[in-house]
Amino acid sequence: MNLVQRIEHWGDAHHPRWIDFVRIILGIVIVAKGVSFIMDRDSVARLIEQTHFQLSIWSAVHYVVFAHLVGGIFIILGLCTRLASAIQIPILIGAVFFVNITNGFSFLNSEFWLSLVVLLLLIYFLIVGSGPMSLDKEMDKPGYKRRI
Repeated sequence: MNLVQRIEHWGDAHHPRWIDFVRIILGIVIVAKGVSFIMDRDSVARLIEQTHFQLSIWSAVHYVVFAHLVGGIFIILGLCTRLASAIQIPILIGAVFFVNITNGFSFLNSEFWLSLVVLLLLIYFLIVGSGPMSLDKEMDKPGYKRRI
């Protein structure tokens, strides 16, 4: 077994059912944030401008919105959760360390704390995976035939 297989096996063996509800809530929060970005694109562009991102601002906005919407839905369903989490992590690192930290560590900065909790949960689900209540587990059952 290589390291990735060991981590995957450990994640499958140590995954209580209540964590699946945390995964679903995390996905809902990420999708809601993506929808809020769609509703107010100009504020997202201003946030990305604060980070002095070198690529096109609008391409970064589209990447963030697409990753939040599609990745959040995948996390809710438990479909390719590790991949969806890995795609979300760079966005949340940027949100925590470059955007929200400029407002300080006060308890009044709720956006910073929400971003930090979401980042930690994404790292957790990157390690442990989808869990027992997910589409990944349903498709791994014997007798499941995928028809395209």
